[in-house]
Amino acid sequence: MSSDDNQRFNPREPKDPAAAKGKSAKRHEARKLATQALYQWHMAGHSLNEIEAQFRVDNDFSDVDNAYFRELLRGVPTSKDEIDAALVPCLDLALDELDPVELAVLRLSTYEMLKRVDVPYRVVINEGIELAKVFGSTDGHKFVNGVLDKLAPTLRGPEVKAHKR
Repeated sequence: MSSDDNQRFNPREPKDPAAAKGKSAKRHEARKLATQALYQWHMAGHSLNEIEAQFRVDNDFSDVDNAYFRELLRGVPTSKDEIDAALVPCLDLALDELDPVELAVLRLSTYEMLKRVDVPYRVVINEGIELAKVFGSTDGHKFVNGVLDKLAPTLRGPEVKAHKR
């Protein structure tokens, strides 16, 4: 059987590599860029319009869920007080003592838990861990995992209970 025949019988592997970039991969890319943009917003205090314009010029958005990037970039700062209030009880440190990269990841993930109930909490936690592995300190992903594990039952109690059954 040729590789073309094999391809026909394995519909899970598309011939076109671009077709393999599904919704979840595009959202993952949106989260990566949003994490960087939120870090910049936190550190430099630039306007969201300025940051978004810069990111759209400096990055290839062809494999990014543009709407999701924009929602995260706008939604996290807009909901910052609510996000921080949810985070504080799960932290052993004050917010201003957190590594700014990990803070950006935690705020993004908390936003998703609060506002995007269509995204399963386990996906939110996994994405947060992956973002912390890419951008955070050596063991930052462990810290992010611990905080999000504490946060999930508070914000997504019924979903967490249903998963544990």
